[in-house]
Amino acid sequence: MRESPARRLLRVFEAFSAHHPELNLTEISQRCGLPISTTHRLVGELLRWGALERGPGGYRIGLRLWEVATLAPRGLGLRDVAWPFLEDLYLATRENVLLAVRDGTEIVFVERLSGPGAITVLTTLGRRRSLHASSAGLTLLAHAPCEVQEAVLASPLRRYTAKTIADPVRLRRTLAEIRHNGFAVCDGHMKLDAVSVAAPIEDGSGAVTAALSVVVSASTDHRRLVPAVVTAARGVSRALGAPHGKRGRRQGLAG
Repeated sequence: MRESPARRLLRVFEAFSAHHPELNLTEISQRCGLPISTTHRLVGELLRWGALERGPGGYRIGLRLWEVATLAPRGLGLRDVAWPFLEDLYLATRENVLLAVRDGTEIVFVERLSGPGAITVLTTLGRRRSLHASSAGLTLLAHAPCEVQEAVLASPLRRYTAKTIADPVRLRRTLAEIRHNGFAVCDGHMKLDAVSVAAPIEDGSGAVTAALSVVVSASTDHRRLVPAVVTAARGVSRALGAPHGKRGRRQGLAG
């Protein structure tokens, strides 16, 4: 079957990544598997529309594409409602405060606040990560439908550090604990020098649709962060119309 023009344009976008944010024409052609002449034409069209822009070393994603992406209803409405709570949590901790949603079997970060003294995190807005390797991801996975949980449990679990949960049996048990406790803690799962705490955010139907997390240095006593993170997440939930007093639905897999 012949590839559609739209699919070819999408392949150009797929050539870019967090590790390759800027590419020249030859690199784009090689990474998306298209002839250089076709790549030149597609890049020109995207450049004129604003989806790509010129950088010092080639081409990069343009602001026009970011403007369109901000219209995504899940991210836009959620960020607007959650912002005051994220800001309060940041002012109280001066640490990395993150807001994330689940897309299939991956986590996508849609907002982040970070101070100059906060530990460096491997997260940027729009960045996708595995669900099993962060507190926010584990929180979303713990409250995901059974079929999503089973898909993750059956897939290869990437080990980011020696502490990453890469055993399906242990992961299943951890998800049950998160549902029971109402929050998740990851100590060195993504970076050995970082620990994160996350809590679920519910929408008006009581379903967990997002997660709020704080990432701090591993030397920090993360236990003191749990009440603040849980309280902030419940505040966002109430603002979204979650049932009053709801403390997280124990849905999905049994422990």
